Amino acid sequence: MSIITDLEWRGAINQQTDAEGLQKLTEDKSIALYCGVDPTGDSMHIGHLIPFMILKRFQLAGHKPVVLIGGATGSIGDPSGRTSERSLQTMDVVNENARKLTEQMIKIFNKDGEQPFEIVNNYEWLSQLSLLDFLRDYGKHFNVNVMLAKDIVASRLDTGISFTEFSYQILQSIDFHYLHKNHNVQLQVGGADQWGNITAGLDFIRRMEGSEAEAYGLTIPLMTKSDGTKFGKSAGNAIWLDPEKTTPYEFYQFWINQQDGDVVKFLKYFTFLSQEEIEAIGQEVEENPHLRHGQKRLAEEITRFVHGQEALDDAQKITEALFTGNVSDLSVKQIEQGFQNMPQFTAPKETNSLPVWLVDTGIVDSRRQAREFVTNGAISINGEKVTDVDYEISQEDTIGDKYIIVRRGKKNYYLVTFED
Repeated sequence: MSIITDLEWRGAINQQTDAEGLQKLTEDKSIALYCGVDPTGDSMHIGHLIPFMILKRFQLAGHKPVVLIGGATGSIGDPSGRTSERSLQTMDVVNENARKLTEQMIKIFNKDGEQPFEIVNNYEWLSQLSLLDFLRDYGKHFNVNVMLAKDIVASRLDTGISFTEFSYQILQSIDFHYLHKNHNVQLQVGGADQWGNITAGLDFIRRMEGSEAEAYGLTIPLMTKSDGTKFGKSAGNAIWLDPEKTTPYEFYQFWINQQDGDVVKFLKYFTFLSQEEIEAIGQEVEENPHLRHGQKRLAEEITRFVHGQEALDDAQKITEALFTGNVSDLSVKQIEQGFQNMPQFTAPKETNSLPVWLVDTGIVDSRRQAREFVTNGAISINGEKVTDVDYEISQEDTIGDKYIIVRRGKKNYYLVTFED
């Protein structure tokens, strides 16, 4: 199956500038293609990841991905998908964000035994342009009427758009032309909102290199869930690739909790499983949805891809421990991941009776209530049920000399940190 045919089966193509030409090109030879990301933040989230998954598929099919970090364009802001101007960041912040995004890209594309890839930063060439060079050598080739008709600009005309953001499509066109000439790039990949920028770049390449210049554009669909809502956030928060912002356990849980109606679609987008494997999983989801086999496989594949096998192992161990209540084998690192968003309390490093300790930490409101919980078997310490009201909590109960995990009932977990 050709790469384009595979992408079509996965529902991963929104628009192509020349579908027949691109199909033939990618079947005849290995090509270089690019996708860009601006360092407006210090991490990508899973929405950003989608077009780079397309680049990864091309890499696995024998083509060369070129990742563009927008050190220059990120300093002015892409107007796509926005109703107001971006707040400009200092170059120090932009450069630090670019460094972190580069690290994330290396993790995605630099896996053992795979095709070569390249990371470039458009600050390298755009920063060399003087204002007069920009206006004479580039601005002259762009018709303002055509630029105004692009969706990314037209959508902003009612609320207003600065010349800075209006000029973004010129800069992105310069990028495409530069990579076409200097890195043999023939294809730009982007989200659906990048169609206007991509076509502007293609027009510019043909103005500069002639109408026979072989260059193409491909966009991916806007990702939505089966209920029509926007994909990529959990409880209003973005799901980041940076493990410091979204832990691998939280990342894994995001995928585990997807609806049955979305599983096959996300398996097509976010995993490298074959068509046969995905269709078999889809049948299993239909026949035995309660087993959540599709969600588990989806979470395994994407967590391993983004964070590695060790992080996946940790996420699965935490998930199993919280489900069964057997938390005593968790490491300090795993506890900090799994309990990050659960109620947390502190306690001094001193011995105390369990009912008193439960009240002093704030887990239970009164000693009478605490004694009832204990005698009724509703309290577990580090996975072990305690029914003795005279039981004394001490340093010996801690995990890693730091944490005690309290479970009240079946689902209520609390993390207590022992402090000096």
